[in-house]
Amino acid sequence: MEILEQLYEGKAKKVFKTSDPDLYMVRYKDDATAFNGAKKGTISEKGIVNNKMSNRLMQQLAEAGIPTHFVEQLSDRETLVKRVKIVPLEVIVRNVAAGSFAQRFGVAEGTPLKQPTLEFCYKNDALNDPMINSYQIMALELATEQELTEIAKIAFAVNAELQKIFAAVNIRLIDFKIECGRLDDGSIILADEISPDTCRLWDATTNDKLDKDRFRRDLGGEVEAYQEVARRLKL
Repeated sequence: MEILEQLYEGKAKKVFKTSDPDLYMVRYKDDATAFNGAKKGTISEKGIVNNKMSNRLMQQLAEAGIPTHFVEQLSDRETLVKRVKIVPLEVIVRNVAAGSFAQRFGVAEGTPLKQPTLEFCYKNDALNDPMINSYQIMALELATEQELTEIAKIAFAVNAELQKIFAAVNIRLIDFKIECGRLDDGSIILADEISPDTCRLWDATTNDKLDKDRFRRDLGGEVEAYQEVARRLKL
């Protein structure tokens, strides 16, 4: 199989076409961004941690019956994935009040929620990824009602599995963002990545932040935090 031209470059990854029309190659970068790209920087070896962590978790989720785009890790930074058309939604699951949720609803950060919550944001950088509800999603034809039902099912299943995986290494899964994609047959699968870039991860004993909030909030220690998650997961 041959790697062909670059199709896309995002904030954290590059996507390449391959000689197999059903497969893409993803290359993870060390670039770090926050606030929709307003803050930029670099976290050393972030791309390696995110690639390995996402792949490991995708494999574990697949074993639990959750369909994913993962095919094969090619190198420390490169992975082969199924070609999908990304549904233009950020799918956010929250277990504990933090970040924008805590600010919007006046809840102290760290407050456990009575049940996991599900939020959608419209993936559109020009509009700063606004929150969007299911009626608006269907009105704009971003996804059908059936697809939203499947996306919600995947999101909550991912949450249940990730909570178990992280709890086993003394990490609390505060919240996370996933994206889903459509295969040619219309089926919905988990895509994008699962990493300290896309998850809020707190040490279960100390509540130390082990994720991109260290970069967002100028806390320092980003490299050490990412490496600590990798160490605990034995990546």
